[in-house]
Amino acid sequence: MSNGSRPALQRFVTHLPRLAVATAAALALSACGGGSEKAESKPETPAGAGTTSAAFPVTVEHKYGSTTIDKEPKRVVTLGLSDQDAVLALGTKPVGAVDWFKEQPYGKWPWTKDKWGSAKPEIVGERDEYNIEKIAALKPDLVIAQYSGMKKEQYDTLSKFTKVVAQPKDLPDYGASWQVMTRQIGKSLGKAAETDKLIADVDARFKAVREKHPDFAQKTLVVADSFEAGKYSAFTKTDPKSIFFQELGFKLKPEIDTLAKPGFNVAELSAEKLNVLDVDRVVWVTSSTSANDRIKAEPLYKNLKVHQEKRDLFVPYQDPDVGAAFSFNTVLSIPYALTEIEPLLTAVK
Repeated sequence: MSNGSRPALQRFVTHLPRLAVATAAALALSACGGGSEKAESKPETPAGAGTTSAAFPVTVEHKYGSTTIDKEPKRVVTLGLSDQDAVLALGTKPVGAVDWFKEQPYGKWPWTKDKWGSAKPEIVGERDEYNIEKIAALKPDLVIAQYSGMKKEQYDTLSKFTKVVAQPKDLPDYGASWQVMTRQIGKSLGKAAETDKLIADVDARFKAVREKHPDFAQKTLVVADSFEAGKYSAFTKTDPKSIFFQELGFKLKPEIDTLAKPGFNVAELSAEKLNVLDVDRVVWVTSSTSANDRIKAEPLYKNLKVHQEKRDLFVPYQDPDVGAAFSFNTVLSIPYALTEIEPLLTAVK
């Protein structure tokens, strides 16, 4: 089993959503990584797996060096929290994946239902704990861990029996953009051209919204949550949710980053500090209407102009899964998130 990164574990477990009583948020994961030796492949291949490609061999650089993949992977395990989305988008169904948001990574999210179909991957990890035996039993020929906090010892352990592409180099764990992670995954699968098209299509979707709403560029926005009375969190510029709204054209508030502890993706705020949320738009991502009511009832929040002028927006993580979609912020989830969030943002000018 892996030993998770404590800063990464704390910031993700503490600060991402509690979806419901039965689905408390679990967004910390220190993945396991692979390397140079190749596992023996089983003859069966999952639906959607590719065939031999002229794209191979490929060498992918990552945090712990580089991994050379000699032929097209047919049995892929994803250990990053949202890595399965890009793999699915490129036509491969992972045989193993991790559990995120305390939800199975298949069937639940509307942006992946059609991609998974009836296939169900083996769940090989939750939070910062991984079942190495389960991963090995799947006989993967590739392990992908992009949106992860994989440790070197985890990488070395899995390198003994499979190829592993760890998180992007020269970037913080969980800090690479969705474009970078998608390209890493696409290169690993030998599908660079298909990957470029997927990214270009999503970039075009963002551009279309920005051009339709040029006023977004004049507004400062903060994404926040609160899952406990008296405790509030504002997300930094490295968090996928903030990145999503920045790509919509909004400006972020630099003060949020200065208030956050090193290595954290949020700034912790007491009620007395809520004045830092008095910006043009606040997007609250919450788990229930009761949480919304609690925030709105906070006396110090009620004094803020952003609330008094109804420029705050309360978005659920699930049902509909809008908050989850821009929390994943993947090549698959972004189109769904854009469709859902645009009319909500424009309802109040």
